Amino acid sequence: MHLTAYQIIAPLVSFVAIVYAWNLVFKQKKTVWEAILWTAFWSAIAYIAIEPDSITYLTMVTGIKNRENAVLVTFLGILFFIVFYLVIRLEELEQRQTRLIRKIALQKKGLSVEEEDDKR
Repeated sequence: MHLTAYQIIAPLVSFVAIVYAWNLVFKQKKTVWEAILWTAFWSAIAYIAIEPDSITYLTMVTGIKNRENAVLVTFLGILFFIVFYLVIRLEELEQRQTRLIRKIALQKKGLSVEEEDDKR
């Protein structure tokens, strides 16, 4: 088997990206779920770089004859999933921020959160 430069560099970059993701988990800057997704993505990149013929399975599963199109469609689907996940997380953060700001405003006004709930 003859290795190309891409088949050497892509797995090395993938390994660095995976180590970086788990390093952020240990520093508590990312969640384990995010690191698992990151690991799966970069592992797939490394595997496809080392075994380019593995894409043939993807063409059979998706029913798309052209290997390049099958990869493109699959990764577009994955990217849409990631964007959907990020939108959900953003909405959760906005709700948390709203509750926190509301709580701080009530505390500055001298009211407690329970008193405000009683008024409703």
